[in-house]
Amino acid sequence: MITKQFSSGDWVIYRKTKFSAHPGPRARNVAPAARGDNYVYNVDKFWVVLEISDHGLRVMTRRGKEQVVSVSDPNLRRASWWERLRNRSRFQPIVDALSQPTPVTETAAAS
Repeated sequence: MITKQFSSGDWVIYRKTKFSAHPGPRARNVAPAARGDNYVYNVDKFWVVLEISDHGLRVMTRRGKEQVVSVSDPNLRRASWWERLRNRSRFQPIVDALSQPTPVTETAAAS
């Protein structure tokens, strides 16, 4: 079995399965859901690896949320150089947020 090697700072793409009556413009593999008026489809999520642990990868989303994803998840993959170039605007908010210094609070500064 091939294991995926990730490191902190890697740009990754997670293919998330969603269900909705109105798929968005980034929806791929759109198909009607069984029994209903909804559709099932995939959407690519653009994340940056923060940390690797025994529980999986801790990643940051474009909106600053943190999630833990298993390294063996088949929907997770490292972004290729072409995807990094083409989707740079989707990764850039995360990179900018990570490069900003953390603010010092008053209580921490007073100590």
